[in-house]
Amino acid sequence: MTIMRWNPFRELLNVQEEMNRVFNSYFSRSGEGQSGAPLLWTPSVDICETDDDITVTIEIPGMNKEDVKISLQDNVLTIEGEKRQEKKESVKSYHRIERSYGTFQRSFVLPASVKADKVAAQYKDGILNIKLPKTEAARPKEIEIAVH
Repeated sequence: MTIMRWNPFRELLNVQEEMNRVFNSYFSRSGEGQSGAPLLWTPSVDICETDDDITVTIEIPGMNKEDVKISLQDNVLTIEGEKRQEKKESVKSYHRIERSYGTFQRSFVLPASVKADKVAAQYKDGILNIKLPKTEAARPKEIEIAVH
């Protein structure tokens, strides 16, 4: 039996190679995973609340409104869709693909009750704005102090 001296740096290199493989496969920008299924991507979202409503703004550039679905159930807002990659038949190979493609789904528990029948959505220049009016019970009430 041969005795080998333990080298901790060799172990670190193996761990680093494995971590690089995991991150490269997870953050691959090719539009498809190793199984050929579309990758998920996560568009950026801002959620703003005022006394009267909640506004959700989501960046989804390059998409059509038909590719996005918005639903509200049990005070959970869900936005989902699919951004398809443009296929150019004349291009033989890409040198770099950094734009994100694939399906996405974002769900948010709203911080207050909203009027589901009054929700409005507008899409312009790659920005989707969803306005969710609050119910009367969810609006802040000012209470007057009586002086005796």
